[in-house]
Amino acid sequence: MMPYTYILINFFTVIICFLASFDRRIQFNKLFGKFLLSSTIVAVPFIIWDIWFTAKGVWWFNLNYTLGIKISGLPLEEWLFFYCIPFSCVFTYYCLEKFFNMNGANAFNNLIVFTSVIVLSVTGFLYYDRIYTLLTVIVTLFTLCYLHFIVKKEWIGKASFVYLLLMPGFFAVNGILTGSFIPSPVVNYNPDDFLGIRMGTIPVEDAVYGYSQFLLNIYFFKKITKNEK
Repeated sequence: MMPYTYILINFFTVIICFLASFDRRIQFNKLFGKFLLSSTIVAVPFIIWDIWFTAKGVWWFNLNYTLGIKISGLPLEEWLFFYCIPFSCVFTYYCLEKFFNMNGANAFNNLIVFTSVIVLSVTGFLYYDRIYTLLTVIVTLFTLCYLHFIVKKEWIGKASFVYLLLMPGFFAVNGILTGSFIPSPVVNYNPDDFLGIRMGTIPVEDAVYGYSQFLLNIYFFKKITKNEK
């Protein structure tokens, strides 16, 4: 097992986007500070969630794949995960929004929100005893309802389309973390705490968790950069 596996996952997730940020047509490097602020706002509650679940044994980490540095029970690489993944996601969204007109996807805002609310609500009701499933449902419901009904953002369809485009990267990164292509998982899950439905090796909750995290990162980045179209 390679003790630098997780750090390399973070590195390769972010490096291409980081280098492309300095392209004069993009100049995302000028927004690094604002990204850091917006991503920290989102990262704080998700890291608290992560620390809590790790302490409860909902999931745990195989330290053989890490550098062995732990902060509040989490590997250093897990802390970096909450900045590296959002950086690549926000950067991709920023570039696609800058160079392409994706506003047509916003016609599906209502369909996405109402379908998601129904599916999530039913899932939460049926599987309230699965803590990872339940909390993922609650957070995602709150995120969608807040963005759609309270602050009335019109870009949920566009953001959802970009999230779909990011799925190959999601499957690559989360696939490795959950045991694809390597002898054993970097992240292990208690089978009593989630649905047990996996996409390859990835719990389906991870995709929903990632969706809410993605939407919140986009929201706060847009808010801080004053780009809330």
